[in-house]
Amino acid sequence: MSPREKKLLMFFGIAGFIIINIFAWNFYTSTRKVVTGKHDQAVKNLANARKFNESRKKVAEEMKWLAIHEPEAAAKQDVQTKLYQTCETEAKASNLTIKGQKQLPSDTEPTRHFHRAKVEISVTGTDQALYQWFDRVNLPDQLRIASHIHVSPNQKDKSQIDCTATVEQWFVPLASSN
Repeated sequence: MSPREKKLLMFFGIAGFIIINIFAWNFYTSTRKVVTGKHDQAVKNLANARKFNESRKKVAEEMKWLAIHEPEAAAKQDVQTKLYQTCETEAKASNLTIKGQKQLPSDTEPTRHFHRAKVEISVTGTDQALYQWFDRVNLPDQLRIASHIHVSPNQKDKSQIDCTATVEQWFVPLASSN
């Protein structure tokens, strides 16, 4: 082999080595990008899983309470009638004068597990009687609250208070028979 052929062979060897290294480098960088992307995604998934675990721990007690106190399924009309009667009975038991009552439209979104029956009641009485009534109406164990409370002094008797409140009762609706 002549020196010229040796130089040409050496040149092709070095050129081949460089080309192979370029291909290897490109393969390495593309593979590294894929692996880095998967690693970053795994780190995000781990952070989300830890966040969900912390959230689960925070609401576990609330979920247990709800499982214990979840009401039996009932018809909307039955719940609304019972709520209406309860408001009236508790107001009378607290020595309040009922000025008016009306049933409000229920929240019955079909995608929700709980629905709400609502009654608006207007009462008059002393502040102590009103507080007793709120204590009797607001029962978390029965998923019932007085909301949208409007209190004002009675125009005729300053020792009396006028109150209009919306009392809401959460309930599980009966399964539809479709």
